[in-house]
Amino acid sequence: MLVSTKWLKEYVNTQELPPAELGEKITRAGIEVDAVIDRSEGLANLVVGYVTDCVKHPEADKLSICQVDVGGGEIDQIICGAPNIAKGQSVIVARPGAKLPGGMKIKKAKLRGEVSNGMICSLQELGIESKLVPKNYAEGIYVLPEQVAPGTDVLSYLDLDDTVLELGLTPNRADAMSMLGVAYEVGAILEEDVRLPEIDYTEAVDRAESMLSLEVEAPEANPLYVAKVVRNIKVKESPLWLQQRLMAAGVRPHNNVVDVTNYVLMEYGQPLHAFDYDSLGSGNITVRQAKEGEKITTLDDTERTLSAHQLVITNGTDPVALAGVMGGANSEVSEETTTVVIESAYFAADSVRRTSKDHNLRSDASSRFEKGVDPNRVIPAAERAAQLLAQLAEGEVLAGSLIFDQLDKQERTVQVSPDFINSRLGMKIRLEDMLDILSRLKFNTEAANNQLIIDVPTRRQDIQIEEDIVEEIARLYGYDEIPATLPRTDATSGGLSPYQAKRRIARHFLEGAGLLQATTYSLTSEAAATQFALEPTETTRLLMPMSEERSTLRQSLLPHLLESLSYNTARRTDSVALYETGSVFLKGQDELLDEQEHLAIVMTGLWVDHSWQGEKKVVDFFVAKGIVEGLAEKLGLEVSFERGEMDGLHPGRTAFILLDGKRIGVIGALHPSEQKKRDLKETIVVELNLATLLTRETEALVYTQVSRYPTISRDVALVLSNIVEAQTIEGIIRKAGGKLLKDVRVFDLYEGDRMEQGKKSLAFSLKYFDPEKTLTDEEVNAVHEKIIHALTESGAELR
Repeated sequence: MLVSTKWLKEYVNTQELPPAELGEKITRAGIEVDAVIDRSEGLANLVVGYVTDCVKHPEADKLSICQVDVGGGEIDQIICGAPNIAKGQSVIVARPGAKLPGGMKIKKAKLRGEVSNGMICSLQELGIESKLVPKNYAEGIYVLPEQVAPGTDVLSYLDLDDTVLELGLTPNRADAMSMLGVAYEVGAILEEDVRLPEIDYTEAVDRAESMLSLEVEAPEANPLYVAKVVRNIKVKESPLWLQQRLMAAGVRPHNNVVDVTNYVLMEYGQPLHAFDYDSLGSGNITVRQAKEGEKITTLDDTERTLSAHQLVITNGTDPVALAGVMGGANSEVSEETTTVVIESAYFAADSVRRTSKDHNLRSDASSRFEKGVDPNRVIPAAERAAQLLAQLAEGEVLAGSLIFDQLDKQERTVQVSPDFINSRLGMKIRLEDMLDILSRLKFNTEAANNQLIIDVPTRRQDIQIEEDIVEEIARLYGYDEIPATLPRTDATSGGLSPYQAKRRIARHFLEGAGLLQATTYSLTSEAAATQFALEPTETTRLLMPMSEERSTLRQSLLPHLLESLSYNTARRTDSVALYETGSVFLKGQDELLDEQEHLAIVMTGLWVDHSWQGEKKVVDFFVAKGIVEGLAEKLGLEVSFERGEMDGLHPGRTAFILLDGKRIGVIGALHPSEQKKRDLKETIVVELNLATLLTRETEALVYTQVSRYPTISRDVALVLSNIVEAQTIEGIIRKAGGKLLKDVRVFDLYEGDRMEQGKKSLAFSLKYFDPEKTLTDEEVNAVHEKIIHALTESGAELR
């Protein structure tokens, strides 16, 4: 809702408050002012000019040389390119030194050899939107509708020395969708009375019933209909003050008849419609439900097919308007119109809303009917329109009105106690203050037996229950006056659960290791749902999937992560390392879903790329294995690995991840066929049950003092069958080494021509240590020999 503060002053005393301050007060009272728009911003040195002479430019077909009287006896020559410029017009002149919106400054210039002392302006050049400019002047300069003394200040004459408040109304505040509604609101805020328009005009001797009849066949959808007849009107351009008020309110002027209906709409909030009486085709107005398949061409020149639930206005036979939405082209007011029928009605909100939605057609009228108009303004709005048509169109208003009225127009009564209000607000507002606020709102109120009995005006249809009264008192008393209190409840300190804390540790570790986090869909295709699943079960499909690609709950994170990997590598990102933590969904007992949190990793390309040092390392199985081991160590756990196979993974480079001997994950290289299908190079994948890792109880870390005693190292090289795993040999060494063996590491692997077929050489570095003393060679040799013996018995040979 756009509110001209200059127009608003006709109805309420704004106490000469600056518009920005007034807007702030309105906002604090509950209606947000979204913008304060100064219509004169960027404008200066604009005057009214009178064109005393106008001839074609000798050097340009589209330019005219104008002699313009700008007041004070001065005649300026101005070159104008507008097609509608002519001698004898009063126009808007920007003289040299003038300013226009956008920072434009007008200077004396030469156009095709002729001097131009200024510029003759269109309304668009004054900052008025094109959609608000009257159609007659949309493509040229604006010609004032009456002759004005040259030199008159344009800003005051065109009411551009005005400020517009843009209200951001919530749906419940339909009362503020009119100037009078805003006046009541401002009056309540500033404790001022509201001045309603005085309606006074002379009626003709003939009565409206002599030319028109009215019948309403759908009283549920149209309980109140008023029609007035005005004849002998002269359709012409509206006076300037009316045009400017409509433009300030965001409405485009058309002609005096249409502009009057729009003016009353903005003033009263009551939609009106004007029918050309002679175009109706009969002297009858009938309101009924449309016939199925019936057609009407609306004012936007669109033919619309009607449904039986839609309400229409007819001439007794054919529809001439969609009730409450838009009029029909067959009864539109034109320049030849001499007699009009003014319609003012109350249409049921649900009927208008449904019709508007059916035809995807919203208008200023429909938006107000949908939210609810004031039933007690329907008749006054019609009378106001008749008055203005008599004044501005020289019309003759026939006596009386045709009225169908089955509408309840009684005020609603709401009863509430002061104690209830204070308890809801947590305040102690005095009864006198409550009565004062309700009086400022123009709510008739009686206080008796600790109760407030309030008659709510019909313009405030949003007030229906006790809590609505509480809100009205709170907003006008001042939201800032409501005391701030902390909730009275047992406070608990926030923090992460142990599971959440471990998950955060895991994520920080993975990101610190160089992986990037990804998030993919939980839904996938039926075929991909069980691919790479650690424990595949029966799949779970959606009843109504959006597509087959998103139809089934996933049982592994890897398929979508591999899609992300393919997407990135296809865009020349050759080295990618991603991880994801998310849920997989497995069918459990009794067909119930078991949701488990998993961790998946995908890696391809270079893991190390130190080109300046000539150092590069390609991602391989052992890089991923190191990340898994590092994560387990960070969580205080120890995992092991066993050779395994899984569809889609390389059979010779795949292992299952074990925790306490139980499989919790898989690590391996993607099978060459899978790599080819996904257009990937060497790719390593990991997936493990993260929930198992994070819920496993671990012992608290115990820090010990750094020992001052040295370690002793021994190396051992063994010849083994190439099917024997290093992990097996490491286990034998640790078991035989006892408490003095501190660490075991593989430092060499050899398989080559000098090695017997089916054999390999593994070399281990062993560190011995006693935290309480320096070990002697004899003590270390004894333990080392024990280890050699255990290895020999297991089939290993010393190299």
